[in-house]
Amino acid sequence: MKHKPLSKSEYYTYLLLSLGIYFYSFYEVYLSSRDHEEVIEEEVGLEREGSFWGLAKDTSDFEWSFWMEWARSRLLWLMLGHAVLSQLARIFFRTYHPWLLMVYGMVACWLVLGTKGLAAIFLSTVVFYVTAQMRIPVITWLSSLCMLMLLHNKSVEDMQWSWYDNENEFYLLQFTLTVRTLFYTSYSLEYCSLQASDKTAFSFPSLLLYAFYYPLFHNGPIITYNEFAKQIFAQDTSWPNFCVFGLVADVLRLVVWWFLAELMIHTMYMHAMYSSYDLLNEVSYWTLGGLALAQVLFFYVKYLVLYGFAALIVQLDGLSAPALPRCVSTMYSFAGIWRCFDVGLHRFLVRYVYIPMGGSHSGIGGLLLSTASTFIFVSYWHGGHEYLWYWAALNWIGIIVEYGLKSLLALPSLQDRIGRSLSPMAYRRLHAALASVSTALLILTNLVFLGGEQVGKIYWERLCVQGWPRIPLVMFGCLYCFAQVGIEWSLFLYPQYKGKFPLCPRTTSVK
Repeated sequence: MKHKPLSKSEYYTYLLLSLGIYFYSFYEVYLSSRDHEEVIEEEVGLEREGSFWGLAKDTSDFEWSFWMEWARSRLLWLMLGHAVLSQLARIFFRTYHPWLLMVYGMVACWLVLGTKGLAAIFLSTVVFYVTAQMRIPVITWLSSLCMLMLLHNKSVEDMQWSWYDNENEFYLLQFTLTVRTLFYTSYSLEYCSLQASDKTAFSFPSLLLYAFYYPLFHNGPIITYNEFAKQIFAQDTSWPNFCVFGLVADVLRLVVWWFLAELMIHTMYMHAMYSSYDLLNEVSYWTLGGLALAQVLFFYVKYLVLYGFAALIVQLDGLSAPALPRCVSTMYSFAGIWRCFDVGLHRFLVRYVYIPMGGSHSGIGGLLLSTASTFIFVSYWHGGHEYLWYWAALNWIGIIVEYGLKSLLALPSLQDRIGRSLSPMAYRRLHAALASVSTALLILTNLVFLGGEQVGKIYWERLCVQGWPRIPLVMFGCLYCFAQVGIEWSLFLYPQYKGKFPLCPRTTSVK
């Protein structure tokens, strides 16, 4: 049965309720942050220099603080240098445009990671190029897993620590090598699948270009080698074609996202409060819910900034970047959030793990194996910590349950019974009710990913055990409104939304 759009009055009712829930819960988090500011300052610490309107800043989110510090020091200027060089090269040195970008990436790597960091990345590039010549996928995967294992080996970490004067340089090398592993794996597996006559785009300089392409170098997003090579070697090298007003609009959009992220960590100390389990057990239910919503929304805005800036530089080069993350407030399924949040990583996992392991076309056994393999790899790639295995297991269960329900509802006999028993609007409301359960589990899994398994246990204990049955009913009522808005956005209002910069530059995506 096809979904039916909501009436305008019903849609705006759900939308206003959703906005009201967000703003009220965020207000409760703000009040709680002010009430517990002294405790947070003593236990975790707050930053007061250069803050907004005299408000202290929560610096507990390591990833945001790390990348903002690097952006202010060198990375922002190196990215802008790449953009300027790329435009000049496309005008004056058309034939050498890709290779100038390769050289610039290597020089930029040397400037931020030093000679030893550059040598480590160059050596790993050589190793994977040699591995690719064997054209055996198993060898490629073993090499990738060995590289990830070495990155977390105590002896290797101690050696890398000795190369640098501060921990930020060490962590930048770690992040860069972790992301490079996916790029190397993509190149090698694409090479394994080639015919003998298709090797022209798989030379060692081509791998160096792919590995040292600077907008994607330190943190992604992920572009698989088949997409990258098609675009970088086949693009129009004439005068750069982009809209100046579109470029200004995109830059302003990035500034707004950055300002929103900074505003959140100046007014709501959600990351610091997640570090204090006593506070989580003490705050009100509205504050607890607001902390969860603020945590996942900040994670979304953070990656809009981190991936958005890189995507803008990539598109200025004439390439198509992966779509930016879709707003988590409109997500209501496990499959949807994996498909639409980190689009580049999703494409990598589907192309190189899920489909080769059988996927959904190989029966229930193949589905279970391929999804399990996907989550095992992505958890290990993120570091293989204990809380990541809990997160992976919850996501795996969620994906399997959603697939099972969809398969069950797709049975012709059940479809006929549903068609006779439920009107299209009743079917829509049933979907939203089921989606609210999925949304609750999605938020819980994200809290485990962002805060650890202990945070997940506290939420489960307080909301579903201590608060039973009143709190779960209120929670699912709120999530029902979110789900109705998300379904409306996905299916009727913005079905073609891709999360890309719509204005600049004018490029054709490669399918």
